[in-house]
Amino acid sequence: MHKRILLFLLCSGMYSMASAQTDSLEDMIDSSYVPVKKEATKIFTATRIINGNSVANLESGVLDFRIAHRFGLLSQGSKNFYGLDDATTRIGLDYGITKWLMVGIGHNVLNKEDDGFMKIALLRQRQGIIPFSVSYAGEISDQTSPAPILPAGDKWLVSYRLYYMNQVLIARKFGNWLSLQLMPTIVHFNMVDSSKFSNNTIAIGIGGKIKISKRLSITGEYYYRLTNTDLLYNGLPTFNALSAGLEIETGGHVFQLVLTNSQGLSGRSFIGQTTDSWAKGDLHFGFNISRLFRVVKPKTQY
Repeated sequence: MHKRILLFLLCSGMYSMASAQTDSLEDMIDSSYVPVKKEATKIFTATRIINGNSVANLESGVLDFRIAHRFGLLSQGSKNFYGLDDATTRIGLDYGITKWLMVGIGHNVLNKEDDGFMKIALLRQRQGIIPFSVSYAGEISDQTSPAPILPAGDKWLVSYRLYYMNQVLIARKFGNWLSLQLMPTIVHFNMVDSSKFSNNTIAIGIGGKIKISKRLSITGEYYYRLTNTDLLYNGLPTFNALSAGLEIETGGHVFQLVLTNSQGLSGRSFIGQTTDSWAKGDLHFGFNISRLFRVVKPKTQY
């Protein structure tokens, strides 16, 4: 009798050890080898690739405190300390309401602009079932800088300051090292010179992440405008926004070092109102800092 009990305990222990080893190996095996219904995780580490949105959403009850900083032009040289004396900042708070819905607000120093947005996860990539993830992102922003001086009799309405952006985010994770995303985008300007330009700027964005170690990735994004390519901003010509970054993940922080031709940090700003060009060497150095806090403990574990 004692021998049977000992044999039973020995077999149970061997089975438990084998199960634990299988679970740990699954974390290291490429997603193409995991069970068919497994959902792709960490397509992007942060909720933004660099300037623009990624398909990543915050978990329910998680608060993200974000600081984005862009310095002036590197080409300004030592006279402006290579842009460090001419910086702009956006401070924002994002919150995960549910697993599929997050919202956020922010304030941009540039143009004294306030913005708010929402992001909805529509589809999630699942091996063998759904080949990509799809999200919707919508943003509204309001410039609070002083109104321009107008001719006598003309009125400057609050609605003239409003801008809207609508995006569809389509992303796919290829194995454990590469993620790509496509971003069809419409930016609506309430106030433009309608005799020359359209109120709607239509753009196609493409972004990606290459993972080079457990906590280090290279990111990039580019927005190509299909309309309003000759749009002027403050009398200056505008260019497509191109950005590259180095992303560092350290526990609850995500830290991104950025090189971009856009100093603006809202959607309407970097997509439709970038007045600097990579081709001319007009580059801005900057960084993004994201700090996550668990505000509400989830009722269920996903």
